[in-house]
Amino acid sequence: MIAYILRRLAQSVLVMLVVALVSFSLFRYVGDPVATMMGQEASVADREALRERLGLNDPVIVQFGTFIVRAAQGNFGVSYRLQQPVLELILSRLPATLELALISGGIAFVFGVALGVYTALNRRGWLSNVIMTTSLIGVSLPTFLIGVLLIWIFAVELQWLPSFGRGETVDIGPWRTGLLTASGRASLVLPAITLGLYQMTLIMRLVRAEMLEVLRTDYIKFARARGLPNRMVNFGHALKNTLVPVITITGLQLGSIIAFAIITETVFQWPGVGALFINSVQFVDVPVMAAYLMLIALIFVLINLIVDLLYYAVDPRLRVDRAGARH
Repeated sequence: MIAYILRRLAQSVLVMLVVALVSFSLFRYVGDPVATMMGQEASVADREALRERLGLNDPVIVQFGTFIVRAAQGNFGVSYRLQQPVLELILSRLPATLELALISGGIAFVFGVALGVYTALNRRGWLSNVIMTTSLIGVSLPTFLIGVLLIWIFAVELQWLPSFGRGETVDIGPWRTGLLTASGRASLVLPAITLGLYQMTLIMRLVRAEMLEVLRTDYIKFARARGLPNRMVNFGHALKNTLVPVITITGLQLGSIIAFAIITETVFQWPGVGALFINSVQFVDVPVMAAYLMLIALIFVLINLIVDLLYYAVDPRLRVDRAGARH
């Protein structure tokens, strides 16, 4: 187990180094930070002094090493556009993105598993056929179009829910949340559904396929032959083994939700990290872009590491295979 964890940690460090190289390349080859920070009216001497202070005259390998050391300390410099430390900007926006991602991920997992199990156990029913046909909408339609349709129906026509913003928020220490206010919860409904709909349909179809495969195995037939109740067979044996691959997909989808919340945050004007990244792209704010790439990579690496460890703990076949390989 320890060797497995160390190997996964080494792979994670390697991935982060590659992403750091990509982020560093943004600083090196995308725009001129000196021109962005000082403007056209600065003198040549002032420009050279700033280049020396930023370390831009150092060899590339030295600059890359300095970038890694500063990134490990959370120092990504100052935003060219807002003239604020990048880490402070990201941390101020991160709670909004994490709340949106966790709520939409929870909706996708709960409803995806429930609908997947139902359609697998009642695969010939008319309601299952309706659910499977409707699920194609969540897979086929782009996220921004789903968001626009939800805004038109529930915000414009019915006027039940707000169409933009985060609503009223409350500070709990360094964390700013909208879950404790009525307007904050109402503002979260439409973007959470928009962001989680595709993930929900993906999980549902995966659970259904895995459940049907497990129900055809010999040990399920043996359990039925022993006279065990259907509820125990379906939920105590079949569902438990169905969720093993679902854990991997759900974990990776949570990372995707955080990474690709950009579109949803743009449609609903949600004040998260994704919206900050879009604005930084428009103004070529390289420090924010580089920090965003590092943040998303770190989230993916951590989630993937946790999923691998859970997969190793849940599936005893992996432990048996590795024990057999050692012997």
